[in-house]
Amino acid sequence: MPGAVAPATGFPRSARSEQTAWIVAAAIVALLVGVVVWQVQRAAPAPVPDMANPGAGGAAPLAGGAATGAAPDISQMSPRERFDRLFNRIMTAAGRGDSVTVTTFTPMALGAYRQLDTVDTDARYHAALLLLQVGGVPEALALADSIEAARPGHLFGYLIRGTAADLAQNETMRRQAYREFLLHLPAEEKANRPEYREHQPAIDEFQRKAEAETKNVKSEK
Repeated sequence: MPGAVAPATGFPRSARSEQTAWIVAAAIVALLVGVVVWQVQRAAPAPVPDMANPGAGGAAPLAGGAATGAAPDISQMSPRERFDRLFNRIMTAAGRGDSVTVTTFTPMALGAYRQLDTVDTDARYHAALLLLQVGGVPEALALADSIEAARPGHLFGYLIRGTAADLAQNETMRRQAYREFLLHLPAEEKANRPEYREHQPAIDEFQRKAEAETKNVKSEK
């Protein structure tokens, strides 16, 4: 299936060390997904109920924490609608430091991703971010490979690799991701892909870090 992705392992539990690891992961991934929350808030003309947690009964809280009325039944949505709705909810929760919501809904979001009939670059990128946030580094790197195979030089692959390197504390992989990102950046800017415009703040931040890292490496020589 086009949306297939191996399940993430190592979901955070209740131990203090695992909770700390989730906080660190969320903080790093937030550099790449802060724009998602901004887009959701800008696009919504008025507050609407979020999806219900199947099996929980009752309405789920909104991004701001309030619950209103009956929540939409996500079982009636298309797989892509479910995936996008869950992704937005998870990233909004991550921005609040709400690890319970993240770990509860991430398996559901990845399940919706696996059900997609067709998968575009943006969906792969979003799935990789979900995986990174719950420790699925190998699975996220596999999605980076699939992005690069489908669109060689696409910047999202390097964003995923750079974030995975930060989480794994792999300096060699991080520097390689920065180097390849900067190498392909001019051509990709000319390509003017719509998904770049949607994630421009994340790309700008990654570029800033890549240029700073490159400058530091040169000064060490």
